[in-house]
Amino acid sequence: MILADVLEKTEYELVKGKVNKEITSLVYDSRKVKEGSVFVCISGSIRDAHDFIPEVIGKGAAAIVIEKEVEEINGLSKLLEMNSTANVTFVKVKNARSALARMSAAYFGHPTDDLITIGITGTKGKTTTTYMIKDILDKAGIPTGLIGTVEIIIGDEIIHSGNTTPESYSVQNYFRRMVDSGLKAVVMEVSSQGLMMNRVEGITFDYGIFTNLEPDHIGENEHKDFEDYMYWKSTLFQKCKTGIFNCDSEYLEGILKGHTCTVETFGLSEKADYRATDISFLQKDGKLETRYKVAGKRNFEVDLNMPGMFSVYNSLTAIALCSHFNVPDEIIRKTLPNVYVKGRTEIVNVSSRIKGAPDFTVMIDYAHNAMALESLLTTLRAYKPKRLVSVFGCGGNRAKSRRFEMGEVSSRLSDLTIVTSDNPRFEEPEAIIADIVTGVKKADGKYITITDRREAVKYAIKNAEQGDVIVIAGKGHEDYQEIRGAKYHMDERELIYDAIKECNEA
Repeated sequence: MILADVLEKTEYELVKGKVNKEITSLVYDSRKVKEGSVFVCISGSIRDAHDFIPEVIGKGAAAIVIEKEVEEINGLSKLLEMNSTANVTFVKVKNARSALARMSAAYFGHPTDDLITIGITGTKGKTTTTYMIKDILDKAGIPTGLIGTVEIIIGDEIIHSGNTTPESYSVQNYFRRMVDSGLKAVVMEVSSQGLMMNRVEGITFDYGIFTNLEPDHIGENEHKDFEDYMYWKSTLFQKCKTGIFNCDSEYLEGILKGHTCTVETFGLSEKADYRATDISFLQKDGKLETRYKVAGKRNFEVDLNMPGMFSVYNSLTAIALCSHFNVPDEIIRKTLPNVYVKGRTEIVNVSSRIKGAPDFTVMIDYAHNAMALESLLTTLRAYKPKRLVSVFGCGGNRAKSRRFEMGEVSSRLSDLTIVTSDNPRFEEPEAIIADIVTGVKKADGKYITITDRREAVKYAIKNAEQGDVIVIAGKGHEDYQEIRGAKYHMDERELIYDAIKECNEA
């Protein structure tokens, strides 16, 4: 491939060398540079790739993309004077992340030209909604890929996900593989960080979706404040043709600011294009179900094997989107009850597997901050459980305030809180638990502490009562526990099945 072709939609200044030359690969990780590579220097918060320029030159890089002035890069001026870079092209850009995104699209042959692209942003609901949309479109004969927090799905291939929105090079790589696999559409989670870090730069989404907005991801290494968080969410709607919005959100006006797309809405409001009416919550046989009617641009009944108002909003979003594909009512109605998302209000059949056990419900959910936990527990209260039991911990080396807040929320909304370990990382689990208990004591709920998460899950199941709802929160889809820099296998489902086995043996 010719370097000039990779740079075709990127604004740049040629510092040295020529762009009419063959290149072998495009990389942003110095460890992956080989003979003929183009190396893009990303200035990260921990490492600055400009520091690795001498190393990549030694590995045979054909071209280097920089975003700093030559004089600001350690040793580069001297290398240029010594003619140590005789065969290397240097290209300067204003923003290396933006350049990487545009270069990646060109490198992989602009795969979005052959895909219908659907981007979803919001604080909550992104993951579940992507699965709903994918499943419906698949059933309607429109094979669809998925990029999200839990995994990347390309046909029958499933790839572990590291970020909600991967780096731009990976995004374009996945798009190319989807096109080559015969997929016609892709639905992806678009995080505020992904937007801020140019991971979807240069993509014009066919559809952009806004689920909701609440304060989150605000801190030293994320967004400086809520306004910054909202701004970056809103930029998706300057990158899409059609926007589908939750009109019940109090932040809708802020999200719409600067939008360039056509606007459609969903929600409970009478003014929504797609609205939910006659909502009811049902509990039977250890399951939590939701039922409602769609009104407005579509009219039919919806049954979900998922609990709560957030499930109503998520499914309503999927219905609004899939209406643009003319998916028949019956396909949507038959598909939605069977949507499964690992670690998102995931019901595990327990009581029917234990001889003589009372009828109770066990749920796994990713709720790992106070906002998410409060939303989940409040939702479950609507099902009028005999007891609401929450099992959770907090991650180590994270803000202590999260521990106090989650402890208080659980104590206030749960009948019993079982405080345990999550991912302690480099902290002692007992110290984290002590912080959570400080928050628990601010309300009047009963609580116990069991450091070993396996034993905590076992205790909850062995002591379940008729009509209980047990929530195991915080880890969701994760299948590991992170302790002192190492990840050890631990899957919540396996912990539950081990508890079932012990109950039956007893």
